[in-house]
Amino acid sequence: MENSDKRDFKVNERDNQFELHTAGQYAFLEYIRKDDKIYLTHTEAPAELRGIGVAADLVKRSLEYSRNNKLTVVPSCSYVARYIEKHPEWNDVLSDGYQM
Repeated sequence: MENSDKRDFKVNERDNQFELHTAGQYAFLEYIRKDDKIYLTHTEAPAELRGIGVAADLVKRSLEYSRNNKLTVVPSCSYVARYIEKHPEWNDVLSDGYQM
């Protein structure tokens, strides 16, 4: 597994997505932001970045960003929902009715 320190996390506000750049490629997590809520809608990673923890790292960093910016998360993406189910320490950022 590649060291997560070599992964560059970016918030791409123009395209409404979080990005994790590594090895000349990037995975992304699309979002929709409305006031203090952020809807995490779709996670995608190129085949070369699958199975090495890039998507999980991307979701973690996106949740950290949301927490640090006092945003309430609505996990509309099934990958994000599964990640939060496995990592209940993120339940505090979830919108009411989305507790895992």
